[in-house]
Amino acid sequence: MTGGYWELAVAVSDDAAEPLTNFLWDLGALGVVEEAAAGAAPVLRAFFPGHADGRALEARVGDYVDALRALGVDAPPGLRVAPVADADWAVAWREHFRPLAVGRRLLVAPPWDAPTVAGRITIVIEPARAFGTGHHGTTAGCLERLEAVLERKAPAAALDLGTGSGILAIAAARLGVPRVLAVDDDPDAAAAATVNAAANGVADRVTCLCSDAGALDTGPVALVLANLLSAAHLRLAPRYAGHVERGGALVLGGILDTEAAAVAPVVCAHGFRNAGATSIGGWTTLELERT
Repeated sequence: MTGGYWELAVAVSDDAAEPLTNFLWDLGALGVVEEAAAGAAPVLRAFFPGHADGRALEARVGDYVDALRALGVDAPPGLRVAPVADADWAVAWREHFRPLAVGRRLLVAPPWDAPTVAGRITIVIEPARAFGTGHHGTTAGCLERLEAVLERKAPAAALDLGTGSGILAIAAARLGVPRVLAVDDDPDAAAAATVNAAANGVADRVTCLCSDAGALDTGPVALVLANLLSAAHLRLAPRYAGHVERGGALVLGGILDTEAAAVAPVVCAHGFRNAGATSIGGWTTLELERT
């Protein structure tokens, strides 16, 4: 096919969604969205340029799903590749990203549909390779806990580990934090966060850095945000105490509801206590206080 686009749809589980999304980007996807319907497994929809080989895409993704199953990852059946016209691709991509109210004061919106809503702060995020548009339960949960922390006390500085699109760092700045360091080990994410910070008018308050969170050597701050997977929280647990000053807050996202009871004690063993939790769409966000 020389014109138009290919649409690849594949059913996923919670465990398979992130590795498969990354694999689709690596194959050259122009966009990847996750859709969920009641009573059915979530589906990843990825769009590829028409000059790509549709059969080869289907074969490579099928092989990758089989490899995930061989590693013990739950990967439900369901994979198809079909051609779509230019207009269908544009509609399919944009229909998925609409303004989303989060918490009491935030509104996350794509640049093509960013309304002004009384009483809400609009955060414009360009859906791209970096994770974090506010539509996923873990990002929404982090935004809600962030809002709650800042309603009690606005810190002088914050640190966002695994910033992705930069959405949490940008929200912190828009909610009043004067200085935010946004860190990600993915150069694409650091670049996307930089662009998004500028688009939201907070480039002077949000500094984006490409670095490994585990090797970061900065002084402690009053607020640390980390929207990472549970395995990363367990690995970084000993380092979190060095990032958060005493009495400060640590907000941890990316934790499945079933994993929260295992993650919290490990982090608390390094000088934290539980201060609250939010669950959205099967994902828990933990708020902990540095003791």
